Amino acid sequence: MGPLQGIKVVEFQGIGPGPFTAMLLSDMGADVIRVDRKGGRTPNKTEVTYRGRKAVAFDLKKPEAVEAALKLIDGADALIEGFRPGVMERLGLGPDVCLKRNPKLVYGRMTGWGQTGPLAQAAGHDINYIALTGALHGIGNAGKKPVPPLNLVGDFGGGALYLAFGIVCGLVEAKRSGKGQVVDAAMTDGAASLMSMFYGMSAMGFWQDTRGVNLLDSGAHFYDTYETKDGKYVAIGSIEPQFYRELLEKTGITDSAFEMQMNPQGWPALKEKLAAVIKTKTRDEWDAIMLGSDVCYAPVLSLKEAPKHPHNVARETFVEVDGVVQPAPAPRFSRTPPKVQGGVTGADNEAALSGWGFSRAEIDKLSQAGAI
Repeated sequence: MGPLQGIKVVEFQGIGPGPFTAMLLSDMGADVIRVDRKGGRTPNKTEVTYRGRKAVAFDLKKPEAVEAALKLIDGADALIEGFRPGVMERLGLGPDVCLKRNPKLVYGRMTGWGQTGPLAQAAGHDINYIALTGALHGIGNAGKKPVPPLNLVGDFGGGALYLAFGIVCGLVEAKRSGKGQVVDAAMTDGAASLMSMFYGMSAMGFWQDTRGVNLLDSGAHFYDTYETKDGKYVAIGSIEPQFYRELLEKTGITDSAFEMQMNPQGWPALKEKLAAVIKTKTRDEWDAIMLGSDVCYAPVLSLKEAPKHPHNVARETFVEVDGVVQPAPAPRFSRTPPKVQGGVTGADNEAALSGWGFSRAEIDKLSQAGAI
């Protein structure tokens, strides 16, 4: 029932953002088939980003396998690949070939540096891509080195989400024009786009190019995490004046120095004072005082704790698939609700190929040729 029901996508197996893009589309109802490497590693059920699609294993060095992949592409609305620039072309599966056969195809390409540019052929990882865009420089505490924000900003935020967005935009446009196109999703481009607000704030003179001294980077005492009496942490984001006043009320702070909320020169001293107050109670005690109020407060939960929190339970933010607790599809839709289409599976050539229109004879022929 998802909003992408009826959309067919061919995914060439990759790591990180490519599978996550395919997971997002599958969660929204798309029929995604994953093309694995023959003899390659099979994902296990805990590799959540591989959920919700069937897979085939092709030896793309064999022409029969390439032709079979092209037949899949003939019937697809979109394609996802995450190889270095030129690899798909050398396999005979580049966009020129595919779009000639299927003019409406949206050909999604995921790379770190992009299809062009002096770094296009270089190896890299999330940390490198966000370093190049200014994002990594801004993450960390004052006087300390930059801290990688997991691989959320490059791989998943700047990469997978932008590729999924680009593919859906391409599908909408193809429906209007009857023509497909290539989506060049570079993690550097996406990470830079995610930094739009901060580049704007910098241009206004409202953001210093120094880590940990600004409003949203742990510089302000009212926007940071604090350790509690029991060694856990809470997150406070009381930016607006009315929320800040409630923070002072809930913590019992009457020190007049806190009245100068937006004076950056006073932030370090006020942070020390607030830290001392927060450390007088446990995380649960602060939950009882501030959770659900307008303080803009939340406990800092671990991956084990988050799925059990009453709010997440009430909203069914997490689901269990094949015994593995994992995030549910997002966002929500009122009429065409998304859902996880199944767990993680390995290659099942017959089931996957027959579902995409291959006959028994064609599957047998591919098997006899060693192409699958």
